[in-house]
Amino acid sequence: MSRQRIGDWPRTRTSPGNTVSLTVPDDVRLFVSTGGFWRLCQSNPDLRLERTERGVVEAMPPTSGGTGARNSDLTMQLGIWSKANGTGIPFDSSTGFTLPNGADRSPDASWIQIERWDALTTQQREVDFAPICPDFVLELRSRSDRKKQMRRKMREYIAQGARLGWLIDPKAGTAEIYRPGRPVERFNKPATLSGEDVLPGFVLDLKGIL
Repeated sequence: MSRQRIGDWPRTRTSPGNTVSLTVPDDVRLFVSTGGFWRLCQSNPDLRLERTERGVVEAMPPTSGGTGARNSDLTMQLGIWSKANGTGIPFDSSTGFTLPNGADRSPDASWIQIERWDALTTQQREVDFAPICPDFVLELRSRSDRKKQMRRKMREYIAQGARLGWLIDPKAGTAEIYRPGRPVERFNKPATLSGEDVLPGFVLDLKGIL
């Protein structure tokens, strides 16, 4: 999905009877602490925000209708399988996770083994960004996404504990498979993708997505 630095967005602060807008130039980066990022997200519920391990804030604008429909399809397929399988919890693109390196990320779709999820406290699950890296992550590239940045993020997920990752690029018609300790596999217009031993029995149908 499309990602931009928050410097590409106007920032607005509202006080009684007064609205002030601050536009941050494209070449200026905003850095915030973990606590500051949480408050920033709560103050901007209509924006999807991410934060790198160094504290750089990135904003993700709304997607096109085509990208949104594809992402909905992906999330639906993962959710149907997960409900029948019962071994983990699926998440959509609105979910934020704090990775072990301190980055705050929101993959387009993800899944966590139920034992790992249940080990978190209620505060961690329901109030804060969950301090955990999903076992499985999926990123769907939109036309405005830079593939180099998306690949960097996929490698980050794997380095931080993900056991399987998919980068799906409808524009190029490709899918990339990321696994710990193994080279990235790239496929041209595959019909399906297998969840392997991480999501046993899950087969993603890519018809209408690629």
